[in-house]
Amino acid sequence: MTERAVLAGGCFWGMQDLIRKLPGVEATRVGYTGGDVPNATYRNHGSHAEGIEILFDPAKISYRELLEFFFQIHDPTTRDRQGNDRGSSYRSGIYYTSEAQHQTALDTIADVDASGLWPGKVVTEVEPVGDFWQAEPEHQDYLERIPNGYTCHFPRPNWVLPRRAAE
Repeated sequence: MTERAVLAGGCFWGMQDLIRKLPGVEATRVGYTGGDVPNATYRNHGSHAEGIEILFDPAKISYRELLEFFFQIHDPTTRDRQGNDRGSSYRSGIYYTSEAQHQTALDTIADVDASGLWPGKVVTEVEPVGDFWQAEPEHQDYLERIPNGYTCHFPRPNWVLPRRAAE
């Protein structure tokens, strides 16, 4: 059975390029989420963030594992900014599709904060999923088509989130 995740962590090009390669990720598409404009576009996305929709097989990769990778490839402690990109379009966000995803997001954020892996506290917004407006074709699969294109996302190989003891 496929599960859906919707995340925002800065420019959607780099997020898609890295997340799509994870075992268990079946499909990704970039778009606009978490905002107020219907039929959002690149030129008119109002308060939406650049986001990624991920369809994944939870038997191969858990939602928690997706979130751990998400927190490794972008800096969740910078409000409305990733790398050189500034503005609310580039904010960090988790848009949950179920109460289980909501709780996993809160637990993962608490673990990231406790880990000290980032210099500050996580500012990632956690909200129920709303509309996801697919971005224009030129934004889909961008770094596959333009391998030397802009990205500010990268894996941090030594970044391993400690697991919380069972309560």
